[in-house]
Amino acid sequence: MDSEGCRSPWRVLEFYSGIGGLRYSLLKAAVNATVVQAFDINDLANDVYQHNFRHRPFQGNIQTLNAADLDGYSSDAWLLSPPCQPYTRQGLQKGSSDARASSFLKILELVPQLLRPPSYLFVENVVGFETSDTHAILVEILEKNNFVTQEFILSPLQFGLPYSRPRYYCLAKRKPLSFEVPEFNNQLLRTPAPLLGQAESTMNKEQLQSPEYWDELLQACQPVDDFLVFKTFGNDKGSSTYSFHANDSVKSDISDEENNVYFVPSSLIERWGSAMDIVYPHSKRICCFTKSYYRYVKGTGSLLATVQEKTENRTPSLQDLSLRYFTPREVANLHSFPEDFQFPQHISLRQRYAMLGNSLSVGVVAPLLQYLFKNPL
Repeated sequence: MDSEGCRSPWRVLEFYSGIGGLRYSLLKAAVNATVVQAFDINDLANDVYQHNFRHRPFQGNIQTLNAADLDGYSSDAWLLSPPCQPYTRQGLQKGSSDARASSFLKILELVPQLLRPPSYLFVENVVGFETSDTHAILVEILEKNNFVTQEFILSPLQFGLPYSRPRYYCLAKRKPLSFEVPEFNNQLLRTPAPLLGQAESTMNKEQLQSPEYWDELLQACQPVDDFLVFKTFGNDKGSSTYSFHANDSVKSDISDEENNVYFVPSSLIERWGSAMDIVYPHSKRICCFTKSYYRYVKGTGSLLATVQEKTENRTPSLQDLSLRYFTPREVANLHSFPEDFQFPQHISLRQRYAMLGNSLSVGVVAPLLQYLFKNPL
């Protein structure tokens, strides 16, 4: 049984709020919560956040916050999505010695000093964080301050979404609060089993990483076509026609599309074609979009073929496929952002891609937050 319906809203602090992925996840999860303050140092991200929520995050350096400042919010929960660069496989993997990790470490160091520590804590980061020294510090501080944790590495593919974006998640509750499925306390899971109320995972780690497991997941995913708003039909750019969903959040995406800004230039295809990940509307798996999507081709996200994969007479060349980038609205759709999410007009195309690449999957975080805030009696 859950006590959610008989209490006042949880008071939430949202750290590294970006363009609002954590807040949208709270809304999608239908958690009885209110964000009392958000924090982000990025001016443009705060413009987007304010545009959508009518609330501008605190933009100062959060390393200046002290325990009294945080106690003053009387918060029940902290949601954090700290910088991932210290832990990415492409980076230097300097962990806590990376300057970009310092603000998160400062927040953790304040936990023992609080007169009113949060009852719930949620952390999102890249795969690789779980083996870092920062992770070791996080777990040690939580344990010493009476928290119980459950950790996950999950991908949208495990939730029926055709998007490969595995991420690390830490869920923590301060005792005497407990998780609905306590059997998984202090474990790192690669399955959403406890979110589904399952007391046991029927698969071991090797099975969860097997091609057969992921092939079965892909079969259950929605096709890419369900997430498209800029649909092309035809055999080349010159003869293609376009179809759009008619809502205001899409219109801000479309203004430049008549000039073919989303189509990949032939010169890029000729140079980088062998490194491109190409998908079709019927595909059920897209590679993770990074903040460098649209600036670079290799390893930054999938491209969409807008003509048929094969004709009766021949298999088309890459040049024949009329490849295009996914639009920012489509990337937002794949991140499960709601239809009414918008970018302000002054945010450039590249800036939109960068902010989305730095965001998170609402379709994964929402069920995790539902599970976190569920309190069995």
